[in-house]
Amino acid sequence: MKSLVILFLLFPCILFSQTTDKNGKDISVSPMVDGTILVPSTTEKPPLAILIGGSGPIDRNGNQQMMKNNSLKFLAEALYDNDIAVFRYDKRIVKQIKDRTLNEESIHFDDFIKDAIDVIEYFKRSKAFSKIYVIGHSQGSLVGMIAAQNRADGFISLAGAGQEIDDVIVDQLEKQAPGLKDNARESFDDMRANGVAVNYNPGLASIFRPQIQPFLITWMNYNPQTEIAKLTIPVLIINGEKDLQVQVSEAEKLKEANPNAQFEIIPSMNHILKEIEGDGIENSKSYNEPSRPIIPKVVEVISTFILQ
Repeated sequence: MKSLVILFLLFPCILFSQTTDKNGKDISVSPMVDGTILVPSTTEKPPLAILIGGSGPIDRNGNQQMMKNNSLKFLAEALYDNDIAVFRYDKRIVKQIKDRTLNEESIHFDDFIKDAIDVIEYFKRSKAFSKIYVIGHSQGSLVGMIAAQNRADGFISLAGAGQEIDDVIVDQLEKQAPGLKDNARESFDDMRANGVAVNYNPGLASIFRPQIQPFLITWMNYNPQTEIAKLTIPVLIINGEKDLQVQVSEAEKLKEANPNAQFEIIPSMNHILKEIEGDGIENSKSYNEPSRPIIPKVVEVISTFILQ
């Protein structure tokens, strides 16, 4: 399985197709945001959940090239079945890759925040929903908690990091490639101090190649603990014990920063919301099993939080 570092940082070529189902409607919120909305007909003004995907060129279904698991699609459809409207959207880099307009050096973390704010404001203007909740998965957790401030009625962090991204990556390297940890720490410190890292180990080129350093620097500007502490709306923090990319300790840091948040650890859930009963091989394989359902418990916890 690709490591957290790879999934967080690379913008590979992506091929995808979109279909609508369960009465979904494709809409463009802005020139950079295309998505699908599901609206149940059981209530006049249902609550709306906005799903924000994780790292890399993630489409509205939670997929990218070489990794199709339909995690966000399944989550959206399950919430819809529980009378919750759901909007999920492609990250802007998906559109840029498709249009051949992607320039890696021009991508900033703040672009993703702007897109999320645009989505929230679009649906607030519609006045079609009783409340608006933001659900941020992985990298989308930090994006979502910033965008939700003074805009949404509730926020859900789903497998979101609790540290600044450089600390997350260094911690993971300590477990996966300890010989590279110190060089990575020094390179991140160079980026913070000088705006560039040049003396990085070739083994870390996927992280520190010059084209994506501007993106990393803007991402490092945000501390999830600082941002989640700003939220005065209801907050739900969810993580899985089988998550190989974001450890439970990251969720615990978010909880410490926002003590009033609801906190749920799902024992057999992995990073892409799938139930894992076996070993790491099963966990890795699940990233490319598009028909494998998500774990029912995560749907139950989120639905209860939104509908309470």
